[in-house]
Amino acid sequence: MPSRYWAGAAGLVAVVLLAAMWFGRSAPVAAPLFVDTANGASSGTITVHVAGEVVSPGLAVVPADGRVADAVASADGATRDADLSGLNLAAPLSDGEQIVVPGRAADGAPGGAVAADGRVRVNQASAGELETLPGVGPVLAGRIESYRVDNGPFATVEDMLSVPGIGEGKLAGLRDFVVIP
Repeated sequence: MPSRYWAGAAGLVAVVLLAAMWFGRSAPVAAPLFVDTANGASSGTITVHVAGEVVSPGLAVVPADGRVADAVASADGATRDADLSGLNLAAPLSDGEQIVVPGRAADGAPGGAVAADGRVRVNQASAGELETLPGVGPVLAGRIESYRVDNGPFATVEDMLSVPGIGEGKLAGLRDFVVIP
């Protein structure tokens, strides 16, 4: 065989190996953040989920008597786009709670797709903001956006049942986390 065939075969093998390495890599997963308690006892901690406009969203272990400000700090702080006036930073935390740090609208004004109480405005939310909802991944977020484009905004929370992939159970899990203005 001529050497150009060998060179072509070697190039093809290299491309296949590089593609396999690229597509086979796993996405980095943020490890839960830990905040040391004053006495160092792990029994005096709770776990909360910090989402929205924070540097490192995910699970955070904070002191049992922690406040929303502690949860935001454990997520490496708020981003430049965060609207902290939409949160009560002094509010006490409870185990299993989700804290959603709201962002500013595109024009820099407070508000946007996250309401002051942390619930997501599904008629305004981007796919990324919809993905902060429990049980909503990229596919379902895309379906929600597509439904809004094709049918207009949701008039009631129950209208979300028309989105493929949202049934009664999924809606029950979303009901406390969404707002239909």
